[in-house]
Amino acid sequence: LLLLFFTEYAEFLHCKGRKFTDFDEVRQEIEVETDRITGVNKGISSIPINLRIYSPHVLSLTLIDLPGITKVPVGDQPPDIEQQIRDMIMQFIARENCLILAVTPANTDLANSDALKLAKEVDPQGLRTIGVITKLDLMDEGTDAREILENKLLPLRRGYIGVVNRSQKDIDGKKDIKAALLAERKFFLSHPAYRHMADRMGTPYLQKVLNQQLTNHIRDTLPAFRSKLQSQLLSIEHEVEVYKNFRPEDPTRKTKALLQMVQQFSVDFEKRIEGSGDQVDTLELSGGAKINRIFHERFPFELVKMEFNEKELRREISYAIKNIHGIRQVHITGLFTPDMAFEAIVKKQIVKLKGPCLKSVDLVMQELINTVKKCTKKV
Repeated sequence: LLLLFFTEYAEFLHCKGRKFTDFDEVRQEIEVETDRITGVNKGISSIPINLRIYSPHVLSLTLIDLPGITKVPVGDQPPDIEQQIRDMIMQFIARENCLILAVTPANTDLANSDALKLAKEVDPQGLRTIGVITKLDLMDEGTDAREILENKLLPLRRGYIGVVNRSQKDIDGKKDIKAALLAERKFFLSHPAYRHMADRMGTPYLQKVLNQQLTNHIRDTLPAFRSKLQSQLLSIEHEVEVYKNFRPEDPTRKTKALLQMVQQFSVDFEKRIEGSGDQVDTLELSGGAKINRIFHERFPFELVKMEFNEKELRREISYAIKNIHGIRQVHITGLFTPDMAFEAIVKKQIVKLKGPCLKSVDLVMQELINTVKKCTKKV
């Protein structure tokens, strides 16, 4: 048991029971599982690979390694790869109970950092964001990231921490983590711009800070989380109490259930017509929006299509006025049109509106029927 406790090993969720003690095999398993899920040609997937590492030399932390923003699709990646990765990242960093590690290379302009930009969208006050500056050893000669690491350039509430990871050459040369940490420590102690803050730089310090800040963050958010759970528990207990003596054959229960269904149907129908429903149709117009278009677009269009002959109308008006007067002398220049002539002409014109009106009514009725069907499916 003691030997097992002090032995470093890793476990994957997708192959339970198998303990990996060789971390080269861990790396290989990650690559194999990635290819299995996404294919072998740069595909992506939102399905996480769960890896748990047991070691006396690591702190208790849960880390989610998210992909960097891809601007141009390669291989089998879809055209909207940038938006897909962005949506995937947002699913995680938008959660209020997580801390955001905004990782940015030191040899690029911090103002163009995608990580900081995304973090600012979901954490505008910077309460959950920790800046991590990498590749400090790859900066151009004569430049440094001192202002960034001193939190002066783009300040964050939790500040920035610099790290120096292994290069690809170091990885290919099998340089182990201990040697890499020693090299990182030596870099900060010997660099004139960073030696005064060397005790606050490096991967071990980042681990310590993450563990401490995560503990503090849990302590801060736990009361609200506990309160929310207690509220949900009370609500469920109340619901259980209501159904404790439930008898399905009780007529009063059936009546109550029917009334609740009718009430729910009424609420859903009203929401779909008013446009405040909880499920928004993104494929086509429906409900109140479609009825709105029928009245404000389709109906006017049908009216415009109606044939109208002004010359013919004037002749009909003249005949109507003359016929109303009979054998009496007709004064066409009179100020008022005779009532009977006015009614005869107007009624004839209104009859022409009947077709477009009935057509619009049929369209509205059909949409109301479709809305009722959608509400009944939910019931």
